[in-house]
This record gives sequence, structure tokens and C-alpha cells, in this order.
Amino acid sequence: MALSIGIVGLPNVGKSTLFNALNGGGAEAANYPFCTIDPNVGLVPVPDPRLKPLIDIVKPQAVQHAVVEFVDIAGLVAGAASGEGLGNKFLGNIRECSAIAHVVRCFDDSNVTHVHDKVDPVSDIETIDTELMLKDMESLEKAMERQQKLARSGGNKDAENAMAAMKAVLAELENGTTVRRQQHADSVMEIIEPLNLLTAKPVLYVANVDDGSLPDGNAYVEQVREFAKAENAEVAVVSAQIESELVEMDEEDKMEFLSDLGLTEPGLNTVIRTAFKLLKLATYFTAGVKEVRAWTIHEGDTAPQAAGVIHTDFEKGFIRAEVIAYDDFVNLGGEAKCKEAGKMRLEGKEYIVKDGDILHFRFNV
Repeated sequence: MALSIGIVGLPNVGKSTLFNALNGGGAEAANYPFCTIDPNVGLVPVPDPRLKPLIDIVKPQAVQHAVVEFVDIAGLVAGAASGEGLGNKFLGNIRECSAIAHVVRCFDDSNVTHVHDKVDPVSDIETIDTELMLKDMESLEKAMERQQKLARSGGNKDAENAMAAMKAVLAELENGTTVRRQQHADSVMEIIEPLNLLTAKPVLYVANVDDGSLPDGNAYVEQVREFAKAENAEVAVVSAQIESELVEMDEEDKMEFLSDLGLTEPGLNTVIRTAFKLLKLATYFTAGVKEVRAWTIHEGDTAPQAAGVIHTDFEKGFIRAEVIAYDDFVNLGGEAKCKEAGKMRLEGKEYIVKDGDILHFRFNV
């Protein structure tokens, strides 16, 4: 399961620079709008410090991290919803993503062009939100036309309920409220979910700052944090330029450089982990001599669902799961010692997998 995050923002806010750092290079970055014409896609490992102790204990032949898929989408501008700046194409790219990482410029630099000739992060966010809302309105209006035809046939209660739900969401969009900020009954949200509305997607704001504003941010970042509070969104502070420089360094130089900046790890680690949590995902591990691997599941998944992430046959033929808590595995020094201490247990189909569980599945196909 690869979590797909679309990196969006106005032109020249640092999207492609950030993507390059995440992906170790690959996307063109330039000081003019629309240097990214097609979305660049990269699979990025999720930094998880829990893997190293497992590796030290098991000494596997291979290691597999959980991954996040980042999609670098070209800079949007006012008018994107009506096609400005190749807007329709790029809005379609966003629709395919599970969540949004909205890069916001939070630094002053006269040498880097700003599409509006001023640094105003909240205004920048609202510009993008407006375009996404306009596209959502268009999607709702088309969906309502289809439901209206069904409702006219008479006695179609489902169509009438769908129309009512869509009208309620549309009315708030017209008042300038993104779907994720709207308060509706669960039944309404279930009806509009298949429409995959852009402003319903969870969002992470990535505040791109100068190196002097690390690690805590600056006045611009505070504006973004205040804005994000209203929708319970996360804010990650990074310097895309610094992150791109870190990619070129070996581990020793990297740690020294980070220490000089008052950091303990690259800012991208925070972006990746926060993005991973954005969709309420969790990790379980398999730990054998051939491979130690992190597997991605949704919070609340049962043992059979977790098994299905490895292979659908594992879910279909699920018998039970052998479960060891992460702390027990690490503290006792591996599977054999956990068995001796009675720390391995057998769980059935109703077991809700906990983040960090070490699992081995028994199945029969």
C-alpha cells in the first residue's frame, strides 16, 4: 500500500526542490513558473527508527521500509480551474492523490520570483484553495445533474438524498468553505465520498523557510499554523534548499551540518512521517532471516486485513496470527526468547493490529 501525496502550491514556492530532496533528485527546478510540465512521481521510504533494532537482532539478508508516493504537480495559479497555466490537467493529477502536501513560501528572497510579487502565505493558500473549490463546484454540479435525472423518474429516494447532500456541500463551497472545513452528518460525507472532491482531501502544509528560520519557523510560519488550526491540519517546517544540499552529503557530513543548524534529523523525515500519519495509517513488521519489512495498514485493520497486504491469499485463507509486541521483541532479543518468556500470543480474525506489532501469519489456501 503506497500512500500517494500530491505536492501542490503556487509556482516558485519550492515544490520541485522539495521533491528532488525527497527523491534524491530527478525533477527539474527553475526560477520561473511551469518548469514542471508532467507530474514527477517518486516512492520515498518512511524513516522509522524502530527498524534498526529489529535489523540488529535478526541480521536479515534484506530490509524493506514502508513507502510514501510523492507526486510533484506543477504550480497552480489563479484561473487554474478554468484552464489557466495548464490548470485542468494538473487539477486532474491532484484528484488521483490520497492527500495533499501544500508547499507554502515562508521566506523573503528578492532573487526568487513570486508569482504575486509579495510573500503572503495565507493569501497563497487561499489562492490554491479557491481553484480547488471551483473545480469541486464543477464536479458537484455535474453529479447533481445526473441525480436530478434519476430523481425525476419518481420515487428514487436515493437520488433525492444524494441531491440534498450535494446541495448542502455546494452551498458551503459557494460561501468559500473547503469541504474539509465543513461540518456535515456522516451520511452526507458518505454520499459525496465517491466524487473524490479535491478540498475534501486531508492536507499537510509544508512551510518552506530560509535556513535562519530553522527549526521552529518565523512570522510567516505562524500565519500558516494559525490558518491550519481551523481544519486540524498539520504544519511541517523545512528549508527545501537545505534539504536538497543534505542529499548530496555523506552521513557524517550530514549529521554535522544538521547539528550546526540545531537539528537532529532532516526536516524531510518530519514531512514523510507526518504525511504517513495524515491518512491514519499504521505499520506492522515481519522479521525473519530473509527479510525485515515494514508493512502499511490502516489504523483499525484486523489481522486478516493486515495479512492481505502481503498477499490476498493470506487474507482469504487466514487461520491465525502469531503476535509479538515490538517492545517485547526488542527488549528480550528476538522471537525465540519471546516464545520462551510467553510473550508470543495467537490472535484470531477479530484482532485489531497495533502499530509496531511483529506478526507471522498462519494461513491455508
